[in-house]
Amino acid sequence: MAIIKELRGFKPQIGNNCFLAETAAVIGDVTMGDNCSIWYGTVLRGDVNNITIGNNVNIQDGAVVHTLYQRSKTTIGNNVSIGHNATIHGATICDNCLIGMGATVLDNAVVESGAIVAANALITSGMRVESGFIYAGVPAKKIKEVSPAQQQEIVERIANDYIMYASWYKEQE
Repeated sequence: MAIIKELRGFKPQIGNNCFLAETAAVIGDVTMGDNCSIWYGTVLRGDVNNITIGNNVNIQDGAVVHTLYQRSKTTIGNNVSIGHNATIHGATICDNCLIGMGATVLDNAVVESGAIVAANALITSGMRVESGFIYAGVPAKKIKEVSPAQQQEIVERIANDYIMYASWYKEQE
């Protein structure tokens, strides 16, 4: 069973039909919607500020989600996929986004709905990632426009795949 830890009077709130891997840690002021999956070695640390996660979100193996004390919160919208070993720190990730493997999104950055952050990209503090584009590099820059059909196919497919993958594990419970 995952580590689910109350801290400073905040107990994580976990929605319906969620999968939390045995080695995931969900701590403190974390609110999670329905149909989410939090994978192996992932840490959601709501110890110093709150983390809010929408529905149909997958946060893949080794990812870290955190905030800054009294200065930044983390908000993740609906239908978001956060790749393996990504770090989200005090940022806002809007609906229908893909954050690639190893990417870092820093404090007060905003990833607009439908945007894609490439693997290993660095989204610096306060940066705005525009809807309809892929951002890549260190620091990240806008590199390519993505059509609405491509956005839907990539983002929706991955989100749905992870709902399916989680169901395989929940069958074992």
